[in-house]
Order: sequence, then structure tokens, then C-alpha cells
Amino acid sequence: MRFNCASVPKELFESEFFGHVKGAFTGAIRDRAGRFETAEGGTLFLDEIGEVPMDMQGKLLRVLQKKRYERVGEDHTRQANVRVIAATNRDLKKEIAAGHFREDLYYRLNVFPIQVLPLRQRQDDIPLLARHFVDLSVKELRCPQPRLTRAALLRLQHYEWPGNIRELRNVIERAVILARGGPLSFDLPVTHSAPVPPATKPRLEDRSRPAVLTEAETQPRSRENMLAALVQTGWKVRGADSAAELLGVKPTTLLARMKKMGLKRPA
Repeated sequence: MRFNCASVPKELFESEFFGHVKGAFTGAIRDRAGRFETAEGGTLFLDEIGEVPMDMQGKLLRVLQKKRYERVGEDHTRQANVRVIAATNRDLKKEIAAGHFREDLYYRLNVFPIQVLPLRQRQDDIPLLARHFVDLSVKELRCPQPRLTRAALLRLQHYEWPGNIRELRNVIERAVILARGGPLSFDLPVTHSAPVPPATKPRLEDRSRPAVLTEAETQPRSRENMLAALVQTGWKVRGADSAAELLGVKPTTLLARMKKMGLKRPA
């Protein structure tokens, strides 16, 4: 069972965790089981555990430590046989130092910690997640199946993702709506893109740095790459599975570069 601690008003935490009896407070018109009672014998996932109020953390610690609790307005003590998993995006050690989280509760929860890296540090996971969210959006929105190109995936992988998974899903959902069954295009903010490392003066003793190439030296490589894309796609310039889609450029841009570099389809 999943419980989002950030979605509950402060005064209702105890009732949500442990339940209440009829007449315990205004609005308690009947007995109600809490999350610990409902999850008895199973697992309770406490999401956003850092949002639990300080005055509630002691009662939560008691049920984790002693495995006992009472419903609000009831004297009968109940036993809790529940596996608890907690998650948060906050730094709980900083919250402890600021007086917002109990240190004893932190160490009681911190039995088997798992730290999930932010999305910007898991670039290899982005293609798999992107394909999953594309299929999910198509199913939920009943949109035509779009094409997720290699160029589009590279654009996703070079973004910093300050909003992590939620931002990735929103970006893909918006792109699926706009694609109308065509190739997906991601208009990501430039200001949030992956930061460019500051330039430093090269040291004479550092011989491992790659040499800077001139325009004349890079042009043959660009021509070879473009030719490889054209050959791989059968010299198809525009449309699905075309060279323009593979390179991540507009067909008009590709045609202009082909003309400039003298690339023509062989007879």
C-alpha cells in the first residue's frame, strides 16, 4: 500500500496512519481503519517521509520500534505487523540539523538505504524510460504511435532534467500530442541544458588533449557522416526513416548541405 505523506493535512496525519473511532473528533461519523491496519501483514510505502510533522514523528517512531499503536479516540492497543518502506527527495541529515526531522526516527528508518541518482546522472536509462513513457502516453491519450528517432533520444540525453522523471514524462507527453503520429521533437529549454565546462588554458605538459581541428579539416568528416546516413537510408532525404531524421536536421537543411558538398545520388 502506498501513502503520500505530502498530500495529508497536518491535523489528519494521526487518523490517516492509525485510524479513528466514531465520535473521536468532529466529522468522525464512523470507525475507520488507518494505513497501518489496512496494510497488516504486508508492505506500507511511505512516500515523501520528510513531510511528516515533528509532533507526529514520535508516534511514527513508536509504531516502528514497538510495533504498537492506538486508533484516535480508542484505548485499545493494536499490534502492527507491517514492512515499511520510506522515500524522500530531501536530505534528511540537513533536515535533522535544521530541527525539522527527528534523528532517532531517521536511524530507525535507515536500516537498508538505497540512494537513487538523479536522472542527469543516469543518461543510459533515458532511452528505456523514454520508450516506456511514449507507449504509456499513446495508450492514455489515444494518440497515433509517433517515431522516437535517434536524434531525439540524443537530445533527451543531453538535457540536465532538473525535474527528474516527472519532467521527462511531461516533456514526452507533450511531444506525443504534438507529433500526431510523426517523429517526436523535443523543444527543451537551452538555459537548463547540460552545463558546458569552463574553458581552461592548455598546459604544455598535457599531451592527452585532443587537437583542435580547423573548418577545412572537419568538413571531410562531416561529408563522410552525411554520406553514410544517405547510403544507410537509400538516399531518402525526407519522411520516416530518412537521412534527415537520422541526422536530426530538417530536410531543407540536409538538401542545402548536400548541394554545398556536392553529394548526389549515384545513377
